[in-house]
Amino acid sequence: MNASRRGIVFGLGAYGLWGLLPLFWALLDDVDAFEVLAHRFVWSLVVVLAVLALTGRLWRLRGSGVRTLGLSALAGTIIAVNWGTFIWGVNNGHVIEVSLGYFINPLVTVLVGVIVLRERLRPLQWLAVAIAAIAVVVLTVDYGRPPWIGLTLAFTFSSYSLIKKKSRVSALESVGTETAALLIPALVFLGVLHARAEATFTNVDLTTDLLLVATGLATATPLLLFAGAASRAPLTTLGLLQYLAPSLTFILGVTVFDEAVPAVRLAGFILVWTALLIFTVEAIQYRRRAVRHVEITDGLKHED
Repeated sequence: MNASRRGIVFGLGAYGLWGLLPLFWALLDDVDAFEVLAHRFVWSLVVVLAVLALTGRLWRLRGSGVRTLGLSALAGTIIAVNWGTFIWGVNNGHVIEVSLGYFINPLVTVLVGVIVLRERLRPLQWLAVAIAAIAVVVLTVDYGRPPWIGLTLAFTFSSYSLIKKKSRVSALESVGTETAALLIPALVFLGVLHARAEATFTNVDLTTDLLLVATGLATATPLLLFAGAASRAPLTTLGLLQYLAPSLTFILGVTVFDEAVPAVRLAGFILVWTALLIFTVEAIQYRRRAVRHVEITDGLKHED
């Protein structure tokens, strides 16, 4: 198997696990979402440090400058909101809305690029964003409120991605610094729970304790697979694979969690999928034109 195919396999594994994560969080639905989140930070740091130590990359964390640490703290805070919203949404019967957040994330990301980085969108990109905005209005009518879970997930992850782009730190090492930045608040929160005799960890059963510890593996495993995919698979392929995660989550919401999909809600999702189709096809065509332009330019230079 060549490197590109291995990258695709890693990508399928990463996005597949992310899409199936609601099944894991549902096992902890009796535990408060904030307690689960705190354990996720603690045990993710443990797993990431272990992997970095085994791969001889632990030293890279020591070389982090003040700017990198500051960005990591900000990124950690934002991803804490993202993770907490995801866990709360799953454990309170909003799995389909959780999937919405990651469906519209690519569209929100380009919108954030326009607002923050002053990037310019191409006409079909504007059309995709406009259709997605209409979808949000339709879903607001259906839910009787803005789909705040999906919007929170989309905007926090887009903001998180923007910060990671500026920090230029590899996926696993960035998670190490981000979780380390919030380790003390997480430990303080867990300590307060134990002091009040409100903690679940060590006070319910061994299975629950093991599941809370496993939140570290649930976080680190897809990240490791994604790191392997990002260094091997073509960018276009990864762009398409990213839709696997919300698709699996949506299917779980309908089949396993038995959530209702009324006609209006389905219409909203169809609009979202239409926007994504336009966005994805346009992106692929634009990339192909760019590659062709480079090839032609290089050919003319060689002729000269």
